[in-house]
Amino acid sequence: AAFADKPKPAATFVVTPLTHAGALVALDAIAASTKPPAGLVRMREEELLARDVYVELGDRWGTKVFTNISAAEQTHTDAVKALLDRSAIADPAADHTSGRFTDPELQSLYSSLLAEGSRSLVDALTVGATVEELDLADLAARATDIPDIAWVYANLERGSRNHLRAFVGQLGRNAAGFTPSYVAQSDFDSIISSDMERGSGT
Repeated sequence: AAFADKPKPAATFVVTPLTHAGALVALDAIAASTKPPAGLVRMREEELLARDVYVELGDRWGTKVFTNISAAEQTHTDAVKALLDRSAIADPAADHTSGRFTDPELQSLYSSLLAEGSRSLVDALTVGATVEELDLADLAARATDIPDIAWVYANLERGSRNHLRAFVGQLGRNAAGFTPSYVAQSDFDSIISSDMERGSGT
C-alpha cells in the first residue's frame, strides 16, 4: 500500500554489535548469578517488544533504521535468554508469537506503540526513540552488581543509546524533534551530542 509520508534515505549508522554467539562466549567467562533479579524475565519480553514493534513499522514505512535496529534487538533478547538459561529460569517467550506477550502491561504497550507508529513516518520514528529511552530508564532502575547480568545490561544500555541517537537523527532529517519523557533532559542531551559507541564484549 502507498502511504502519504515517504521516508527520506536513511543515513549510515552503527548499531550495537552484540551477537548471540559473542554473548555466550563472554558469559562463559563470568560466574553465573545465583539469585538473579526478578526484572530479568520482564527484560526478556521488553527486548522482544522493541523488536516486534520495529519489524512492523519497518514493513509499514520501508525505512532501514527499523530493519537494522530490529536485528540488533534480536541479539539483545537472545542475550537475556542466555541469562535465563544459565539460572534455569523459565523463558516467558519460549513460544513467542510476534506481537503477543505474557505480560499484560507489555501487551497493552505494544498495541499503543504500534497504533501510534502507524500514523506517519515521524510518529513511527518518535515511537522508536521513545522505546529506546524507556529501555534506558528501565535498565537504570534495574542496575545490579551481579557480574553476568551487569555485563549484559551494560551492552543493552550501549545499544539503546546508539539506537536513540539513530532515531533522533532520522527525526531531524525529517524536520522533526524529540522531547524525552523517561530520561532526564540533561542525560538525553549528553547521549545525542556524543558519538556512536563501540565497546569490548559487544
